[in-house]
Amino acid sequence: QVTCIEVVEAYVERIKEVNPLINAVVKDRFEEALQEAQQVDKLLSEGPGDDYLEEKFPLLGVPITVKEAFSLYGMPNTSGLVNRRNVIATSDATVVSRLKQAGAIPLGVTNCSELCMWYESSNRVYGRTNNPYDLQRIVGGSSGGEGSVLAAACSVIGVGSDIGGSIRMPAFFNGVFGHKPTTGVVPNDGQFPNAHGVRTSYLCTGPMCRYAEDLEPVLRVMAGPGVSKLKLNEKVSLEKIKFHCMDHDGGSIFVSPVDKEILQAQKKVVEHLESDLGVQVQRVAIHKMKYSFQIWSAMMSSKDSEGQEAQRFTDLLGDHGKPVWPLWELMKWLVGMSSHTLPAIALGLTEKLVNLNLSGKAKLVSMGKSLQEEMEALLGSDGVLLYPSHPTIAPKHHSPICMPFNFAYTAIFNVLGLPVTQCPLGLGSEGLPLGIQLVAAAYNDHLTLAVARYLEKAFGGWVLPGKV
Repeated sequence: QVTCIEVVEAYVERIKEVNPLINAVVKDRFEEALQEAQQVDKLLSEGPGDDYLEEKFPLLGVPITVKEAFSLYGMPNTSGLVNRRNVIATSDATVVSRLKQAGAIPLGVTNCSELCMWYESSNRVYGRTNNPYDLQRIVGGSSGGEGSVLAAACSVIGVGSDIGGSIRMPAFFNGVFGHKPTTGVVPNDGQFPNAHGVRTSYLCTGPMCRYAEDLEPVLRVMAGPGVSKLKLNEKVSLEKIKFHCMDHDGGSIFVSPVDKEILQAQKKVVEHLESDLGVQVQRVAIHKMKYSFQIWSAMMSSKDSEGQEAQRFTDLLGDHGKPVWPLWELMKWLVGMSSHTLPAIALGLTEKLVNLNLSGKAKLVSMGKSLQEEMEALLGSDGVLLYPSHPTIAPKHHSPICMPFNFAYTAIFNVLGLPVTQCPLGLGSEGLPLGIQLVAAAYNDHLTLAVARYLEKAFGGWVLPGKV
């Protein structure tokens, strides 16, 4: 009904209209995208047949955006680090290449937090990204530009990555869908910083979308041959899923209590599942979840099976130069002389503290392994856990520094290696998105994706900002 060029032009105009407010797209490639759209229209007019095109190019002509931490040929690839501000990608990250080969058209790259290690997307290269539902609120991180650009209807599909919730937090704060796949299914190649040592088991690349039905086809393209590890062709009978529900982590002293509105939204999901599907949602209290932040921190900084140390954040901040001294950077920051953000400096300081108590760290790593076994046993081949995406709705700018460990609600599932889909649940009393995490055992991504599609129909999914 419409040409590809009309579609791409509409998205380009939308970005031009709202990006001055949200600052999500940090570098565009509009001219190239319009040329690529013309080529798509030419291909369609030559008519090799719809079935052939659908099989060869499943995302033909679909406008996408890419987190700036991923290489997209000709685009900057700084990850918000000032001393990388002149770095331009000379190739495509593996997932970007696969999406392009499937026919998708990248419109540009989007903002992230400095070195992708904070849950507010703000840095000294591009500045701060704002939430389209309330410009005074954060978009989350580190794939915050993607969350914002999708929520503002500037893109159809986003490429995100997640080592502590960097897909799911922005998806939650911005009211869109995000999927952290089972670890090791989608390649992480071509992003900076990439994971090394033990962290290769925790970093995941995955799709972010406005609509639940888009997650699976995008995941198939991103995974490539790795998709065979998943059961995406299996038909899911929702009535046969064993649903479990946990309202909060058990009361960790490091994180905020869960907002009443988030708990209320989760309760509505439970009631709907029970009344509509006739299932019994089992309430669970998994004691070790209380130590989510400590377990994640210990496992992130542990040695891998070959004894290789995890890469230090202070080395990454130096980016192949001299490692950064966080205390010195803090002194410089106080007088406005540091090229780093305060959260990055603080992370450098806490990294040093974690390694002071080695026996305590070993106990936490052991607790993490035990929690992983407990979760796999609970979920089995047919279980889905409902769990809050974050203890609070999208906070105001700068406030995450007061509660820096709230990301533990998402981070724990990275070190457990479980697939998780973040699902929006409409807007709360302040007009801000609500949502929930859907968790399954490893390689059971098809279960959480199916439940996300179901909940989208029941609760409305993405809501256009400014609509209410």
